[in-house]
Amino acid sequence: MQAVDIDGIFLEVVPITAPVEADASRAPLVFLHEGLGSVALWRDWPARLCASTGRAGWVYSRQGYGQSSPVADVRGAPREHAGGTRSGRLRPDYMHREALHVLPRLLARLGARRPVLIGHSDGATIALIHAAHHAVAACVAMAPHVMVEDVSVRSIDEARRAFEAGGLRERLARYHADVEGAFWQWNDVWLSPAFRAFDIRQEVSAIRAPLLAIQGLDDEYGTLSQVDDLTAAVPHAQTLKLPDCGHSPHKDQPAAVNTAIAAFLAAV
Repeated sequence: MQAVDIDGIFLEVVPITAPVEADASRAPLVFLHEGLGSVALWRDWPARLCASTGRAGWVYSRQGYGQSSPVADVRGAPREHAGGTRSGRLRPDYMHREALHVLPRLLARLGARRPVLIGHSDGATIALIHAAHHAVAACVAMAPHVMVEDVSVRSIDEARRAFEAGGLRERLARYHADVEGAFWQWNDVWLSPAFRAFDIRQEVSAIRAPLLAIQGLDDEYGTLSQVDDLTAAVPHAQTLKLPDCGHSPHKDQPAAVNTAIAAFLAAV
């Protein structure tokens, strides 16, 4: 593990070495985790995908997640500090801040020019926003959020109750140094009235890179409108809609997902 300093915030970063026989000119994979994710919560899937696609990769935890720097006063008023650090609750534009402020700086530090972004849930949305404004080799968006749906808010409210009851808190504590901060920064912003206006459907129309959108038919956090609206905005996008699959396609249908991504990246 490495700790990469971005504006005074240390992010947990884990490199994945490409297979010995891999073509070194292939763009690396950069993995962007879900709203409650971290390096550890990906488990071994990033390494397996890098091996199957013959590419190097990078996995990192956003601020407040995994072993990255915590967020001070995570349920307090949001504040921006000198040097680019922040404290308090996330603002409704938090995914834009990650995609357009943090991620470009991290990629520059890693020397990852024009990477392939592999995002899940919030991470998929961050990948889409970044790809709409910066050159990338390709983008894979699993269970993205291009707008806020009622089903998403209901499921996130259910997650709040599960966390307060203790079961979810105990499970997440294995993956986050500050489990309270990790949970509440995500939950509070998603359940805030201001976040209901979040909508990137017009913004993503600027994406020119190859794009693969993956959605489970049983996703409890979003309907097929997410990928249908995304592909309406980005007509060249490819889609994969998976039966017997919830919000985590790479966990529920790993074989189908890995096969689809490998085929997609074969032309990149």
